[in-house]
Amino acid sequence: MSQSRASAVGPAGDPPLNPPRRSPGFTLLELLVVMAIIGLLAAYVGPKYFSQLGQSEHKVARAQVEAFAKALDTYRLDNGHYPSSAQGLAALVSRPAAAPRWNGPYLGKAVPLDPWGRPYHYRQPGTQGREVDVVSYGNDGRPGGSGLGADIVN
Repeated sequence: MSQSRASAVGPAGDPPLNPPRRSPGFTLLELLVVMAIIGLLAAYVGPKYFSQLGQSEHKVARAQVEAFAKALDTYRLDNGHYPSSAQGLAALVSRPAAAPRWNGPYLGKAVPLDPWGRPYHYRQPGTQGREVDVVSYGNDGRPGGSGLGADIVN
């Protein structure tokens, strides 16, 4: 054996004593593949997530309108009439002057804003044969509409 070969291999033909070292980490190709997979997942899941978000706001608004309707019915049982449009939903939280038999508050907290940050609208008498209307105009904030912009009425 020559001297140069003896330094490249260990005794008795073992592999080299100092093999070339690969630095730890990922190659550029591996990183690009992972980023492409993450991008595909985000493109698939993102629209489904945001459509659920809009639907959940509608569900919250509907639940709040139903809670107002129940509180208004309790107010009517105590006082013999619904609050006037001028008194509004605030009559469920603080005693109006025209309600001597008020036995509230009928809501646990102050009247919240709708999920889009706008106040609920209250009308007495209501429309379409209802005694009162509690309305949220949906995510567009305008009367009427369809889909996520549709009005939510008791």
